[in-house]
Amino acid sequence: MLHVVLVEPEIPQNTGNIARLCVAAGVRLHLVGPLGFSIDGKEARRAGMDYWDRLDLITWNSWDEFLSANGGSRLWFLSSKVERPYWDSQIKEGDMIVFGRESKGLPVSLLATHPESCLTIPMSEGTRSINLATSVGIVLYEGIRQLRVAGEINLAGGSKG
Repeated sequence: MLHVVLVEPEIPQNTGNIARLCVAAGVRLHLVGPLGFSIDGKEARRAGMDYWDRLDLITWNSWDEFLSANGGSRLWFLSSKVERPYWDSQIKEGDMIVFGRESKGLPVSLLATHPESCLTIPMSEGTRSINLATSVGIVLYEGIRQLRVAGEINLAGGSKG
């Protein structure tokens, strides 16, 4: 299973869309607080449609709490502040794809401590960012494609076994 990690998301509609995407892709969603909204709020619920009951969701109070429980996992950090394109990664089963908040992204200090694990979605010059839900979809499905090519998932997208 792949994991999508949202660190301090701010926009409930983005998180709802990502929740729906995670259900469709069969991956776990981690929400790392503090959140900028309530996941029980109508905006997040509406964007996630009726998928919330099927979502494999874990919430964490802080990055430190998340990291202490998942420090042994392989993490990929997505940022517009780095140069390595996401398609140069070798995503494996169990990897965690980490995205920062909509307004600021991931902290530069975090990126600096893990340069080998930082990826970006290339954009044309002058473009500041891509919507968070769109970014998650791009990188998540590249990971699924890589796992499928490696024979780690079946054609339906689920894990083998």
